[in-house]
Amino acid sequence: MPSKRYKKALEQVDSTKSYPLKSAVEVLGKFPKAKFNETVDLAFRLGVDPKQSDQMVRGTVPLPHGSGKTVKVLVFAKSGPAADAAKAAGAEFVGFDDMIKKCVDGWTDFDIAIATPDAMSEVRKLGKVLGPRGLMPNPKTGTVTDDTAKAVREVKAGRVEFKIDKAGNIHVPVGKLSFNPLQLEENARAVIEAVAKARPVGAKGAYMNSCTISATMSPPVRVDLKEFAAIQ
Repeated sequence: MPSKRYKKALEQVDSTKSYPLKSAVEVLGKFPKAKFNETVDLAFRLGVDPKQSDQMVRGTVPLPHGSGKTVKVLVFAKSGPAADAAKAAGAEFVGFDDMIKKCVDGWTDFDIAIATPDAMSEVRKLGKVLGPRGLMPNPKTGTVTDDTAKAVREVKAGRVEFKIDKAGNIHVPVGKLSFNPLQLEENARAVIEAVAKARPVGAKGAYMNSCTISATMSPPVRVDLKEFAAIQ
């Protein structure tokens, strides 16, 4: 059964209508609030077949105003300049053999994993542990790099990753409900544009079929994608 708060929010949104992004954020802000700082998410339904290798959609995008989340970072790097730079940039966990052993034992108390290229030969063996949780470092998302300091700073500042799931959907956090409307709008715009530009060469016909914005405890608000048509 939907809560009273959820029902009250439903009364304030026309589920048959798509709102321009600015208006969608304004509608979201008028919903009754939960007792905690809710995360705001974008959800996309894409017109691609994720089973086809040439129709995968994946990438990263820096949020102009950050994600509002404290991000715990693990860096796999052997002792030396890359490890030292990662520590200086604020990575919570830095190491090689010791960190690999902890992960083998099932430890995953971090949000992002970064690795130097020479560390990947061993880190790849953690696929069964890190893969299902979406924590495996990947060159395509900038998390396999010798410039560990830059990578750590970017993810700490609010760089988010997006990846299509088996059903052809993408879910991306774009901030917290405590952000002001302009911050949420600009973060959401950055993500929509990044997903639009990530259209795979194998995609046929309509690409971004729908997009909604919602908070953790709120109903979704449909976003009108016409203003992004030129990018797709």
